[in-house]
Amino acid sequence: MLTLFLVLFPVVAAAAVLLSTNATAKTTALVGAIGELLIAGLAFFTFAANDQYQFGFDYAWFEAAANGTGGVRLSGAIDGISLLPVVLTGLVTPLIILSTFKQTYARPTSFYALILFMQAALMGVFVARDGFLFYFFFEAALIPIYFLAAMWGGENRIAVTFKFFVYTIFGSLLMLVALVYLYRQTPLVNGVHSAAIADFYALNLPAKAQGWVFWAFFIAFAVKMPLFPFHTWQPDTYVESPTPATMLLAGIMLKMGVYGLIRLILPVVPEGVNIWGSTAMIMAVIGIVYGAIIAIRQRDMKRLIAYSSFSHVGLMAAGVFSRSEMGLQGALIQMLAHGINVVGLFFIAELILQRTGTRQLDQLGGITRNTPRLTVYFLIILLGSVALPLTNGFVGEFLLLAGVYGYNHYIGLAAGLTIIFGAVYMLRMYQKSMFGQPAPRTAAFADLAGSDSYVLLILCVFVFWMGLYPASFLKLTEPAVLNLMQFIK
Repeated sequence: MLTLFLVLFPVVAAAAVLLSTNATAKTTALVGAIGELLIAGLAFFTFAANDQYQFGFDYAWFEAAANGTGGVRLSGAIDGISLLPVVLTGLVTPLIILSTFKQTYARPTSFYALILFMQAALMGVFVARDGFLFYFFFEAALIPIYFLAAMWGGENRIAVTFKFFVYTIFGSLLMLVALVYLYRQTPLVNGVHSAAIADFYALNLPAKAQGWVFWAFFIAFAVKMPLFPFHTWQPDTYVESPTPATMLLAGIMLKMGVYGLIRLILPVVPEGVNIWGSTAMIMAVIGIVYGAIIAIRQRDMKRLIAYSSFSHVGLMAAGVFSRSEMGLQGALIQMLAHGINVVGLFFIAELILQRTGTRQLDQLGGITRNTPRLTVYFLIILLGSVALPLTNGFVGEFLLLAGVYGYNHYIGLAAGLTIIFGAVYMLRMYQKSMFGQPAPRTAAFADLAGSDSYVLLILCVFVFWMGLYPASFLKLTEPAVLNLMQFIK
């Protein structure tokens, strides 16, 4: 039942926000998000390190009919594969809300309620055990982020969000077709097919069918992450969206795609992965290198971080398609690490924009002279992003690169360029913005205080926790990963 509370509590909190006043909306939202964090924390600290689903719920959704339809259930639970995305969603959402406490948004009740509705949908994706329930939440997460971007975004928000909507709806339609096909292939039990994801694992589909199901799923997930060449919606959407929405997109929403690769593609269509996995791997590695090179050329901090995220998610996908224990473990822990780091980086870019009126690197400089707290927090999160040993990014990238290198030495070497390129564009961003002579816009830049400082401090604690004691996370995911490996050929 704990899992059901994870999904329903943000909905109740969102309703409370809608009923609150404009003056109390953000406080009400923060209290609700902290309540959700406590539930996620309870799941994390009481989770038994085994390969079983825990804290589950299971109710009939569509009643079975005499003609053999039905068998769709409201079924959810947490295992080692879903645990870290659940923790990430519970942790990052209150920090995103807290990061807005010194800002004012129009229609705050709607703004903060949409954030909480999205949190509920994201939780639903990560805990769903029924294929159609997974699809329902996968689509439900699109609605709040669409309105957040379209109503509170920049000047080009309408065109950009329309492109994002079309891309994701197209991919999701393919996934729905694949789910209906899989549902119809499950054996009849008491005259009813099953949509349980576990029953999809037991199917032994022909190789040709597995091939097209692979692509139907892969395109849907590749758009969400995004992977090359399905990424063209991402940079503009990240830049035009309000920063809290960008944090949700990059910090959590793209993890739905990586999670889908692990949960559905690898175990459901293993022969399809055998046939097309190398193609997907090459696409992922192209994205790693391409995204990093484009990031080096950026002058806008937010756009630079957007391309950085695009490059990093390519490495996660490559690790998944290595079909190795190290690759899968690396993808899971890197989902958490990347979410923490990218939320911190986008928040810092927003702080700089608020205080200087620009994110252009050639108009910044010298910020570090008056900002010891920001200087240290920014550096810690940046070093986590470039995978410095003893930080959170190192653990995931080491496991991912080891998995990809074991798959193919040359592809592993190409993927390893992410470490070099990442250091180039991240350290360049830090140098251009923080060091040198103060620019006219940065001369009076004040240091962090209050809620701004709390957000970055909490993120930095997790940077070091994951880097110094990764076993506290990996030991919880390992049994489920080993169990999943039996379905991978």
